[in-house]
Amino acid sequence: MKIDFVALDAEADAVRAVAVLAFTEGALSPAAETLDAAANGSIKRAIVQGRFTGKAGQTLDLIAPAGVALARILVVGGGEADKFTPEAAEAFAASAFQALKTSGVETLDIMLTGLPAEAGAHAAFGARLASYRFDAYRTTEAEDKKPSITRLRVLCDDPKAAKKAYQPMDAVADGVFFTRDLVSEPANVLYPEEFARRVKKLEKLGLEVEILDEKEMKKLGMGSLLGVGQGSRRESQLAVIQWKGAKDADAPPIAFVGKGVCFDSGGISIKGAEGMEDMKWDMGGAGAVAGLMCALATRKAKANVVGILGLVENMPDGAAQRPGDIVTSMSGQTIEVINTDAEGRLVLADALWYCQDRFKPQFMVDLATLTGAIITSLGHDLAGLFSNNDDLSEKILAAGKAVSEPLWRMPMPAAYEKQIESLAADLKNIGGRAGGSITAALFIQKFVNGLPWAHLDIAGTVWRNPGVNAIAPSGATGYGVRLLDRLVKDNYEG
Repeated sequence: MKIDFVALDAEADAVRAVAVLAFTEGALSPAAETLDAAANGSIKRAIVQGRFTGKAGQTLDLIAPAGVALARILVVGGGEADKFTPEAAEAFAASAFQALKTSGVETLDIMLTGLPAEAGAHAAFGARLASYRFDAYRTTEAEDKKPSITRLRVLCDDPKAAKKAYQPMDAVADGVFFTRDLVSEPANVLYPEEFARRVKKLEKLGLEVEILDEKEMKKLGMGSLLGVGQGSRRESQLAVIQWKGAKDADAPPIAFVGKGVCFDSGGISIKGAEGMEDMKWDMGGAGAVAGLMCALATRKAKANVVGILGLVENMPDGAAQRPGDIVTSMSGQTIEVINTDAEGRLVLADALWYCQDRFKPQFMVDLATLTGAIITSLGHDLAGLFSNNDDLSEKILAAGKAVSEPLWRMPMPAAYEKQIESLAADLKNIGGRAGGSITAALFIQKFVNGLPWAHLDIAGTVWRNPGVNAIAPSGATGYGVRLLDRLVKDNYEG
């Protein structure tokens, strides 16, 4: 979809629609007032007759009246006028796109004259995020199901300023789309080596990418990670991505680590058949870190950042890891594998240790679709945040709130560590049912070596069907990319 920023004009187009704002107080935005006058008051009349309240995301679709050179006029609720934030502008434009995407309209104008240029930039961002569609494998879709909008125009008072403000957002959208593509791919297409190849291609953006194979990981002593993938015919990989954007390229980086289980059958502790197809997105944490690194490089972030992706496939063949096996992690700690379906923490154990050992970062944040228990606790609208550092936690929570990717900080009581004590090894990889997401976080904490760290359990947020909102259509959400980009932008760019 082509996106332009233009001043208000009188361009006529029979397949053009205009989206305008209305608020809960009954007031129209300045642009909507102008259009209503040109349409002889038809917008206000339709609002009264259509039980339109102006609440955020509500839409009212009108066929343009005679004398107005438009196909349609879409009125979109913006909520309370004094609370119309830049993020609300994203939701406004996203709602407009979703309402008209298969309408036959080819050009959608978002009218934001009378509002700051920043609102126009965020509107374009919201519409672009809403336009995502994974259709690589569609071959017989009916024409009326296909999106018709090919051009978005943001009509604003200062197009040049809006376009400038949009450019870094466009880079973030690239990262979100990269993540959504990765998470959407089926596991027969996106296995560890293919994931690594796609990440390697990001070098064209200026990233440094290394791929460690099983032989190299074995030399490093990564028995915890390698044990997960030993039942698969697909070789495990560790992707190491560096972005050196700070003035001092040798300054300690900040680090993000992603769980990348490209398919999780559960291994010998095999999952039930119902819903197992969803386990293609058990690499959502690694997908988010890859998308973040894409976004940071594209917008030339002024920070040194490392991304580590532990990429494996958890399968149950004759060579697979068994319940009761004991593995030795890179840290030297031994782990009794009680349940082979508690595999993500085994991947993170070695990936986190490798990260802190090699890069000595300021902090580490890991992202993982780790536990069903976090969905039981928080549902699908919140990710779980676990951390050993209050300052880092507050920064992450603030970033999540700013971009509408919210989290809830969970407790980590030391008493729960008893649940992961093993009779035969230093640790076991799973406790009981009670507090499952907490004991998983306590396990992971054993491998951060005292470094400031946060663990984001995103099992409930990486995939939504139906979609959670207009910005995130059904399927892969790209959760984590905007959140972590905002964390970096607000706190760690010099």
